[in-house]
Amino acid sequence: MRVRRRLTLLVVVGIVAGVALTRPQPLPDDALAGMTADPERGAVIFAAAGCAACHRAPGVDDGPLAGGRPFASDFGTFYAPNISPDPVQGIGRWTDVQLASAIQRGVSPDGGHYYPAFPYTAYAKASRQDIADLIAHLRTLPPDATPNQPHQVGFPFNIRRSVGAWKLLFANDDWVLGGDLTAEQERGRYLVEALGHCAECHTPRGALGGLDRGNWLAGAPNPSGDGRIPNITPGALNWSIQDIAIYLESGFTPDFDTAGGTMADVVLNTAQLSDADRTAIATYLKAVPAVPNPQ
Repeated sequence: MRVRRRLTLLVVVGIVAGVALTRPQPLPDDALAGMTADPERGAVIFAAAGCAACHRAPGVDDGPLAGGRPFASDFGTFYAPNISPDPVQGIGRWTDVQLASAIQRGVSPDGGHYYPAFPYTAYAKASRQDIADLIAHLRTLPPDATPNQPHQVGFPFNIRRSVGAWKLLFANDDWVLGGDLTAEQERGRYLVEALGHCAECHTPRGALGGLDRGNWLAGAPNPSGDGRIPNITPGALNWSIQDIAIYLESGFTPDFDTAGGTMADVVLNTAQLSDADRTAIATYLKAVPAVPNPQ
């Protein structure tokens, strides 16, 4: 009887600890206190973060952030939500802190976990001022009342609380490229690892969907099943810094090929950055550890 009680107590303690550890953790109410947001500067953050590439409707090059674009994965198909300022279907009624919590903590206004198809684990590294500016810009965009589409995710991945456990395992706001970096390399790191979230596509993942940081930017299978997303470390990408910067502005490779697929959307965003920022991204890519392509 005593052993049974102890086991029961251990189970109860384990459940309580699990609930506590996996609970959503939004930003504090004063997270943006004292900040003056600049929507014009936020437009640059919007481009660097690639918001339009995911949240514009499929097949729409310009228009409201009505969502609906599907993202296939091993865990199901996720649909980008409407993040226009519409008060019903979009973010029009959200507070700034609720938006910041969604962007940097993956927590919804009603206190639930967002799936990490939304790259909040990268945006967590962004400065709070950049997030405030981004939010100010989002509020200037046209509203759209297109309803959100539900994700197509089966059991057990449809249990949102389990995302809290995923965050415990894989959410990491440490920089991947460390060491003594130049100011330009640090800026490139910020644009690649935080705002640009390049690793979300270019880094392989483990069985539970966590990024394999030991093979950072070394390429990965395309979730759509169409080919492979390339290795962009110096172990495979032999372009010069200038070559990379030109590609990020024009979409043209040194061999005069052009960016295609989702990378074409990325170039539409990086083309809006400054020459200095594109060069900083290129400088960072030349500094990451080289990972050769598998033979």
